[in-house]
Amino acid sequence: MNAKFFPILLVLGLSQSVQGVQSLESELRKNGETVVAVFEEQRAVLQKSSAVIRDGRKELAYGVVISADGYILTKASEIAKISAISVTVDEAKFDNAKVVATDAAWDVALLKIEAQGLQPIQYASSSDIPQGTWVVANGATSGSRRRALPGIISAKPREIPAHGGAALGVVLKSKTKALEIEEVNEKSGAQEAGLQKGDVIVMIDGKNVSKIEEMAALMKDKKAGSTVKVTYKRAGKEDTVDVRLAAKGELFAQKSRNDQMSGDYSSRRTGFPRVIQHDVLGNKESTGGPLLNLEGLCIGMNIARADRAQSFAIPVEELKEIAARLMK
Repeated sequence: MNAKFFPILLVLGLSQSVQGVQSLESELRKNGETVVAVFEEQRAVLQKSSAVIRDGRKELAYGVVISADGYILTKASEIAKISAISVTVDEAKFDNAKVVATDAAWDVALLKIEAQGLQPIQYASSSDIPQGTWVVANGATSGSRRRALPGIISAKPREIPAHGGAALGVVLKSKTKALEIEEVNEKSGAQEAGLQKGDVIVMIDGKNVSKIEEMAALMKDKKAGSTVKVTYKRAGKEDTVDVRLAAKGELFAQKSRNDQMSGDYSSRRTGFPRVIQHDVLGNKESTGGPLLNLEGLCIGMNIARADRAQSFAIPVEELKEIAARLMK
């Protein structure tokens, strides 16, 4: 059955359900076998033009195949610190995938595998589609076989600001005259850059800082995902490192009730210049792959599972620009 007839199927299921228990039978729900089978044409696109990114047997994320010779886009933060990345495209497995470029602002990484003859994703002409439009993304994969999951566009494209502003990911001592680090968040760019407890920050982007107020003034207009140069002193020696900024609210905030009900959401889910929002069911491992329309064309790349009702995708217009820039 073609996916374009799915609304009729759903209405029939609803009408049958109203006479009974007031809920759809499991196979007629969005992730049910009957519904998923309707989207076989889109699943076939995902099979050939999306990738599964793994660390050993652990599934980390999905990817978008953008060239026949093995370039793939994925979500950068889900593969950070992974030394041996493997990639499956269709049924072929490729070991030792290389991260060749990243875009911190969008949380996108460009991978390269040694392959030829892959089937790149086909881009839609626009992401400007109405709310309520059906879309399809990767669901759980069974080893080598992709699974399609449907949903709808649930909000207008918009910016998702960094929750709480951008942060280095450090806690400073409060009763010292210098900006001495008391704690480094384990998920932060500060830890990635090698900053440690006891280090004293003396410059941000080449500007001297000695007070928290001075540091806050330099950081207030920074975006999560961007990078700053931090100069610090350790044991009398001075060094400078690039530190990726993260959303302050995601590094230090406690889980809300909605978060507790949302399951496994993305560690980075804010600080994006513009996103498409949809309600395809998933978790943080569902990110990185293409978001398709019913013609099987890519309208964006899934970049964050925000909570139980919201997933975000980079619109195709920005995705094409990111891909072209990283390929250079």
